[in-house]
Amino acid sequence: MTTTDCPPLPVRITKSLLGYGVIAGPIYIVVAAVQMLTRDGYDPTRHAVSQLSNGDLGWIQIANFLVTGAMTIAAAVGVRRALGPGKQSAWASGLLGAYGLGVFCAGIFRADPSDGFPPGTPPGMGEVSWHGLTHLAVAALGFFCLVAACLVMGSWFARSNEAGWAWYSRITGVVFALSFIALSSGSGGAASVLVFTAAVVAAWSWLAAVSVKLYRSVE
Repeated sequence: MTTTDCPPLPVRITKSLLGYGVIAGPIYIVVAAVQMLTRDGYDPTRHAVSQLSNGDLGWIQIANFLVTGAMTIAAAVGVRRALGPGKQSAWASGLLGAYGLGVFCAGIFRADPSDGFPPGTPPGMGEVSWHGLTHLAVAALGFFCLVAACLVMGSWFARSNEAGWAWYSRITGVVFALSFIALSSGSGGAASVLVFTAAVVAAWSWLAAVSVKLYRSVE
C-alpha cells in the first residue's frame, strides 16, 4: 500500500475511537455472561449484574465496568467527530460520554451484596452502604443519559433521512427506559430482572451497530 492509499490521520483517529464502540458491548456482555454462568450462588432472575462486583472474584466485574466505560467514552468522542459540528452532534456525544462515565463509576462505587449473593450474604436487601447508594445514583444517571442519547441519535438520523436508523435508535431508548422503570418499581419480580438484562444487551448492541455505521461513513 502506498502512502496515498492511507486515510488521513484525522480519519484514522475517528475510526479508531468508533472501534471502541464496536467492541465495548461484546466485551461487557461476554464477561458478564461467563460470570453469571460460573459464579457460585448467582441467580440471573434475582441478582443484578452489578452484584458480581462482590466476592473474591468481584474484581472481574469491576474491571469490566472500568474498561467498557472507558471504551464508551472514547466511542462518544468518535461519534462527535463522525457526526461533525452541530448541537445534536454535541448532545449525542455528551450524553453517550456521560453514560460511559456512569459505567466507569459503577466500577469505582461497588454495589452492595444482597439476596444471598455472594454466598453467605443474608436473604433480602440488606444494609445499604454509601458506596452502594452512590452506585445506584451513578447507574440511574448513566441510564438516563443512555436513553437520551438514543433519542438524540434518532433525531439526527431522521434529519439525515435515515428512517430505519431513526426508529431503531428511538425504540432502543424507549424499551430501555421502560425496562429500567419496571425494574426500579420492584413490581415485576424475576420477569423485570430478565427483561432489563435483555434491554442492557439491546442497548450495547445498538451502540455497536451505530458505531459500525458511522465507522463506514467516515472518509
